[in-house]
Amino acid sequence: MSPRVVVLDYGSGNLRSAERALERAGADVTVTPDLAAAAEADGLVVPGVGAFAAVMAGIEKLGAQEVIHARVADSRPVLGICVGMQVLFDYGVEHGVRTHGLGVFAGGVTRLTARRIPHMGWNTIDVGAGSQLFRGVEDERFYFVHSYAAPASGVDGVLTTATHDEPFLAAIERDAVAATQFHPEKSGDAGAAVLANWVRALS
Repeated sequence: MSPRVVVLDYGSGNLRSAERALERAGADVTVTPDLAAAAEADGLVVPGVGAFAAVMAGIEKLGAQEVIHARVADSRPVLGICVGMQVLFDYGVEHGVRTHGLGVFAGGVTRLTARRIPHMGWNTIDVGAGSQLFRGVEDERFYFVHSYAAPASGVDGVLTTATHDEPFLAAIERDAVAATQFHPEKSGDAGAAVLANWVRALS
């Protein structure tokens, strides 16, 4: 049987492209705000586009933070994508406003200091030793669209970094939690391989 994956619908966009990409990766996918389904699934995907504060507000309005924390505590797989990765950190700072995050990872998400913002387009990565997500696609490029990021060091886990004038955290893996700053669903065959690696680990 295919692993059951829930893409959490808390009002963020870009859910259908994630759904289709995960289905192609071999998952049985449901896009839903149902917290019981999110708790029971083999894997939970927390997507996110737009502002850190808006994503946190959507998660809290749904009450999904409790389900996410419970899955992390029970070592049940969670995958954060883009701002869905960012909100797993302690806080985010946008336009001078600090918003608390889910606190799964220590530290904060701040604005890139690069000359061109947003960072938009394809970028290579420096894969962390022991990565499971990037098995077989260590030398590929991935698609980024963001102005904010977590720092490239100072967090526990397998850290994969990228550089846009300065290094930043492109992905993190720790226990049953994985997250990517880039969009695997928009990253062609390389992104499909990342999702397939994650789905395969759910079995």
